[in-house]
Amino acid sequence: MRAWSRERRAEGGIIAFVPTMGGLHDGHLSLVRAARDLADHVVVSIYVNPTQFAPDEDFGSYPRDEERDLAALEAQEVAAVFVPETLYEDPLTWIQVTELDARLCGGSRPDFFRGVATVVAKLFHIVEPDVAVFGDKDFQQRRVIERMVADLDMPIRIVGMPIVREPDGLAMSSRNLRLDPDARKRAVAISESLDLAATQIAAGERDVARVTAAMNAHIEGAGGRVDYVALVDPETLAEQTSITGPVRAAVAASFGGVRLIDNRAI
Repeated sequence: MRAWSRERRAEGGIIAFVPTMGGLHDGHLSLVRAARDLADHVVVSIYVNPTQFAPDEDFGSYPRDEERDLAALEAQEVAAVFVPETLYEDPLTWIQVTELDARLCGGSRPDFFRGVATVVAKLFHIVEPDVAVFGDKDFQQRRVIERMVADLDMPIRIVGMPIVREPDGLAMSSRNLRLDPDARKRAVAISESLDLAATQIAAGERDVARVTAAMNAHIEGAGGRVDYVALVDPETLAEQTSITGPVRAAVAASFGGVRLIDNRAI
């Protein structure tokens, strides 16, 4: 993979990279299309990263369909697909972006962002892209990676792209495939809670506790189990108590045992 990238760069080409865990949907493909506009060559990786799953999480059941994914990427005319069998051989070295990794999803998934930062750093060193494209459904992940790239002086531009949603508003996610029909119908309460927050703030509400209480009640009323609802600073991800400027509303909740995340800039 590295040799291929170096050949393209020696020819003067610009490489854009889209890392994925497979289970590709239109959200992923929107990132590929954005990457095509940013570079001469697009590389996509498919790797379900074991180090970002806790022992009780869904690593074993995470959607995998490599043949379907490769066909979708071929239709998008990507230049190369990197599908490593493994990226770990008893590692002793990890990358951790402190503070950012402890907030939001880091509260209930304490090793998650260590696994994300480490695998993305490894992929960056292997693929050696000029630009990497990430979707804003995983907004905290993008902020962690942006800070890692800045702190470690990696010569890569990080580009964030908007969330792609289903017609009813649910954020596209590989995990949506694991929702049964009833849970899928109820899960739209997650995106609805973000709309509710935006509506309340637009109407003048500035007390974060009241906004998040309404969001929580809406999700639980639909049968969801809330991990967190929060309004955070878009840069530091620190939870806010009152709204004095732009915030990012963020949610993690489970429906039918499937944990989903979503967020919205307000």
